[in-house]
Amino acid sequence: MVHQKRDRYQKLWYDLKRDKFLYLLIAPGVLYFLIFKYLPMWGVIISFQNYSPYLGILNSPWVGFEHFQRFFSNPDFVIIFRNTMVISLLNLIFFFPLPIVLSLMLNEVRNRYFKSVVQSIVYLPHFLSWVIIVGISFLLLSQTSGIINMLIQYFGFSKFDFLTNSNVFWIVLTVQNIWKETGWGTIIILAAITSVDQQLYEASKIDGANRLKQMWHITLPGIRNVIIVLLILRLGNIMDVGFEQVFLMMNGAVANVADVFETYVYRNGVQNGQFSYSTAVGLFKSIVGLVLVIIANKLAKKFGEEGVY
Repeated sequence: MVHQKRDRYQKLWYDLKRDKFLYLLIAPGVLYFLIFKYLPMWGVIISFQNYSPYLGILNSPWVGFEHFQRFFSNPDFVIIFRNTMVISLLNLIFFFPLPIVLSLMLNEVRNRYFKSVVQSIVYLPHFLSWVIIVGISFLLLSQTSGIINMLIQYFGFSKFDFLTNSNVFWIVLTVQNIWKETGWGTIIILAAITSVDQQLYEASKIDGANRLKQMWHITLPGIRNVIIVLLILRLGNIMDVGFEQVFLMMNGAVANVADVFETYVYRNGVQNGQFSYSTAVGLFKSIVGLVLVIIANKLAKKFGEEGVY
């Protein structure tokens, strides 16, 4: 038994020495997740306490599920849950398929120069911060001096209030997401398309399949696993709609449709100092995302797909 343990440790040490550069390569990523993802999980304890910075986590009094009960009985819960789910579902329905469609279209482009130019153009908005995106949106949509409203007025129609109209706020957020992230989302899909066996396309040409049929019967089934994995991960983030975008676009006129979990946590935790209460809200949001990932992954495996794990 002792010899077996010794042999095991010797093999482990040999593997570490042999692959030391690979381990050094992944070390920054591992440290990042340990420091910024796993260690902060210790802080969720305060959601079950009346946390006081003076007493610390270990000495703050325990209150159990009091903060969760307070949150679920608060009228704001229904509002922020509705807003978060509607914004997430709009992104899931209208934004999620667009990188796939755009990738399929780019894959059909035969001129490499034109393809690279288009890719560079659609990638560019991803590298702009939400401050810049929202600033451009204000320049375009402003009711007094916005370019779009000027064009509407030029064609004889009355100006439309895009920025303070609660009826179109969710649509404006969705369009912003589409513009900013659609191009960047094509990277994974295009990489998956390159892994599809080219012999399948050659065989389909012999059978008389055109490009549309090849796309439908070969390309899409070939990247189905990647699409399902991305969908599962997207469901895990369904309660995260992006604090910065919503916070910058929010104003008093649209507060009833703009307030989401992130802005609610910021207002109660950072501005009002209710650390335990805001942590309880954040923990609830994370648990919902985790449950959705587990359910979606099990459903994917049930239907014969690989899933995330």
